[in-house]
Order: sequence, then structure tokens, then C-alpha cells
Amino acid sequence: MEKWFNVGKLVNTHGIKGEARVVSKTDFAEERYKPGNKLYLFMEGSHTPIELTVKTHRTHKSFDLVSFEGYENINEIEKMKGGLLKVPESQLSELEEDEFYYHEIIGCTVKTTTGEEIGKVREILTPGANDVWVIKGKSGKDILIPYIADVVIKVDVKEKSILIDPIEGLLS
Repeated sequence: MEKWFNVGKLVNTHGIKGEARVVSKTDFAEERYKPGNKLYLFMEGSHTPIELTVKTHRTHKSFDLVSFEGYENINEIEKMKGGLLKVPESQLSELEEDEFYYHEIIGCTVKTTTGEEIGKVREILTPGANDVWVIKGKSGKDILIPYIADVVIKVDVKEKSILIDPIEGLLS
């Protein structure tokens, strides 16, 4: 059975010519939304995805604006609101060393170099210079870990474990 990965959510229309406003959930937006690429729309309550071919892509404010071949006006896109855009596992490309997909990092257990377990990664934020991993701490509080070489020592996606060397004040 094919495994699917979420790359965005179609949240609204944009203009009247069939552009969709997408909240991106991928760290490879330029690659995912490249004209000619195939995306699959999953609507709530439906088990059959709709295959879409990207026609155009541009960014506007914090959204990706995407249009699809064969969908030329706002009325056709309106019906897609709330749908999730996904790609099959077969479309994932090989990454360089020390590069990871979000789904590989989320759920990993984070420990310090002294052996203290901090919690599990529950979300990844992309505020700018570097990603920030949100760890659900044992106390229930969120802990923010910057994905930088000084802090993240080792990532083992097969074992779902991450080793960090926290800088002073990071965990307090």
C-alpha cells in the first residue's frame, strides 16, 4: 500500500482565475509545486485522491499560490478548500547527508549528551535562518531546540533518536 506525505493544505482561493492559496507543509516548496509536477488532493470523507498537475506556482505573503491544469476558475478551486495536498513516497527524492524530511524528525526522542531524555519532537518551525524543533517535554511544556550544529550532535532517523548538547539556558 502506498504511503502518502502531506505537502500542504488548500485553504482558500486567490483571485478568480483558479489559483489556490496553500499553506505549505514541505521544506521543498519550489520542488513540490514546480509546474508539471503531480500532487494528489485528499478531501475529507473521500478515500480516492484527485490527481492534480501543477500549472503555476508563486509565493504571496506567507502562502504558496498554485494553479492546476484543467482548473481555470475560482468555482472549481472553491470545492477543493480544506483538502490536503500529498505526494506518494515514490516521489520523495534522496537527500544530502544531514538533511531530513519533516516526517523523519517528528516523533524522534531527544536526549542530551548526559543521557537525560528531553521528550519527542512534535513540530518543526521554519522562522528563518534555521529550523526550530518543538519538543513536547516531560512536564508537558514545549521546548524549542534550534537545528544548528552546535546543539544537534546526532540524528538517527532509523532509531528515531536525536542527541543534543544544549547550550546554557536552552532547557530552562
